[in-house]
Amino acid sequence: MKKHQILIIGGGSAGIMTAGQLLKKDQSLDIAVIEPADTHYYQPAWTLVGAGTYDYEKTARPMSEVMPSGVTWIKEYASGFNPDKNEVLLKNGEQVGYDYLVVAPGLAYDLSLVEGLKEAMDKGVVVSNYTDPKAVWKALKEFKGGTALFTQPTTPIKCGGAPQKIAYLGESYFHKSGVRSKTDVVFAFPGGVIFGVKEIAKTLMEVVERKDINLRYGYQLKKVDPDKKIAWYTLGDNTKEFQHKDVKSIEENGMVGIPFDFMHTAPPSVAPKFVAESALVNDAGWLDVDINTMQHKKFANIFGLGDVAALPTAKTGAAIRKQVPIVVDNLFQMMKSNQVGTMSYNGYSSCPLVTDYGKMVLAEFDYQNNFTPDPKLKQMLVFDSSKEHWRLWMLKKYILPNLYWNKMMKGVNV
Repeated sequence: MKKHQILIIGGGSAGIMTAGQLLKKDQSLDIAVIEPADTHYYQPAWTLVGAGTYDYEKTARPMSEVMPSGVTWIKEYASGFNPDKNEVLLKNGEQVGYDYLVVAPGLAYDLSLVEGLKEAMDKGVVVSNYTDPKAVWKALKEFKGGTALFTQPTTPIKCGGAPQKIAYLGESYFHKSGVRSKTDVVFAFPGGVIFGVKEIAKTLMEVVERKDINLRYGYQLKKVDPDKKIAWYTLGDNTKEFQHKDVKSIEENGMVGIPFDFMHTAPPSVAPKFVAESALVNDAGWLDVDINTMQHKKFANIFGLGDVAALPTAKTGAAIRKQVPIVVDNLFQMMKSNQVGTMSYNGYSSCPLVTDYGKMVLAEFDYQNNFTPDPKLKQMLVFDSSKEHWRLWMLKKYILPNLYWNKMMKGVNV
């Protein structure tokens, strides 16, 4: 069995950035990354791909190009853990040992959590920027009017704002394609507020009013009928507090059905199976780490970050950007003195909320949902990022992808 000083599971944003920043501090470290994929994607741009304003090919790079030189790339699937023996099991039956382990495989989609959803997505009846943004753009172009339903599941998801971003862009595109006047745009979601940060929610409600989008609060997606094109929901306690605009719906067996002509959703999301079935997760099935140090609560030589981690903040690349330096510092402190350092992650996350072609709001917040805008935005002449701004659109479309590929993927702490 091969053993490494530091073993990282995952070649996504979290895994590559952690490996890169570790090597920036010490080139002599023995680091291995377990990652089966050939391609690394810049997924934050997929919302723009789905709206026809970004090239899908530009979101992909060969994994070999982003894998930091100096790491051992184990091109295989992880399949389980022996944390008491400091081993990770591989799908091919081999084991890999470690002194320190970083668990960052991202999340997995479980379409079975919504009855009929897999069949509906396989048939192209339901589309998703999360899985195939090119199919979303095709569906938007082919839409001739009717009910355009944008929705999301009750599970945690990547970038919680993404299901509404495509609703805003889709509504704009319907104007361009001449079908808006014969279209009802519906955003049905399980929450009781459009966004958890008050300053951002205020702006988004203005966007919703301007675009005449029918918000459906407390709608919990349970089933999709791909043949009849109906999405079925149970209603949360909070749904009765709100006055909904009329939309054609059906009530049956205690559920409300919304017939649709176009439907976009985020897929239900869970921890990858090999993590969820391990001793490393909490009761909710996510990697059980300390929310400030990112150290595992039971195994001191294991750290976790990114989408798989049980952190009460949004699962975004921006959150990972702030989590990585904490993990890197703690790993170095553990190697030196067998205890973590004093750096603490405050739950920072960021959601670039595209509200139109050429407009964006930037939600930056912490564990307490405090609005925490980056002072550097003033250098871009953006003085209130809770308001729509064309400069923030430029940040999203041009600056952030460049920063990602040329700095973050190269181990630079930005």
